[in-house]
Amino acid sequence: MKRSKYEIVSQILNICKGGANKTRIVYQVNLNFKTVNPYLDLLVKNDLISSKQNTTIVYETTDKGLDLLDSYERVQNQINDI
Repeated sequence: MKRSKYEIVSQILNICKGGANKTRIVYQVNLNFKTVNPYLDLLVKNDLISSKQNTTIVYETTDKGLDLLDSYERVQNQINDI
């Protein structure tokens, strides 16, 4: 079954809670390097994740991203209860 854009975004936000590089995101969300870039760009642009440059770029979920993830999970739980 095909995942929605919202499911993919929530998975990325969840993985980035403790910080994650692009490779980890690609493998854990089951995307490829070409398709992950627009999602990361969108999330950084909307201040839902931040990127920090060390030897590699590490993405971390911001407070705004955590709030969105919490709201999304509550809605999903309510829908599943129907």
